[in-house]
Amino acid sequence: MGSPFRVGMGYDVHPLVPGRPMILGGVAIPSSFGPDGHSDADVLIHALADAILGSVALGDIGQYFPPSDNKYKNLDSRIILRKALDLLYEKGYVVGNVDSVVALQSPKLAPYIPEMKKVLADLLQVTPDDVSVKATTTEKLGFVGRGEGISAYATVLVFRKQQS
Repeated sequence: MGSPFRVGMGYDVHPLVPGRPMILGGVAIPSSFGPDGHSDADVLIHALADAILGSVALGDIGQYFPPSDNKYKNLDSRIILRKALDLLYEKGYVVGNVDSVVALQSPKLAPYIPEMKKVLADLLQVTPDDVSVKATTTEKLGFVGRGEGISAYATVLVFRKQQS
């Protein structure tokens, strides 16, 4: 029957390019550059979807939304998260809480974190108090610090849904 609790971890990274929208946690962030990717490149949602899939041993988002398939070009990442949640629910689990970190040198994300938490909580069917979103700059170190890219980490706790 398996454990009543499971944990998943996800990671995503994308290069930053001029003229591309920056969408993080389903929220548009004003910026002259954004993450380049096949979908809308929302690294936070991608990391979270991978964490959810990993928590119940269902692989990663590339298995369900291959970047080689043009039908997913510019796809809204909230669709990816909904698919991961549907697969989680099919396994009999629901989300308990989420902890995440976005690594980005600029722009500063603090003003947008409350909205990201609300959007993600609504999608996950939890309260904003169950969603942690943090940001770091990496102190100008590495590809993030040089402004070349963005990354995100997410950890999720899921638990077996009570039978009614």
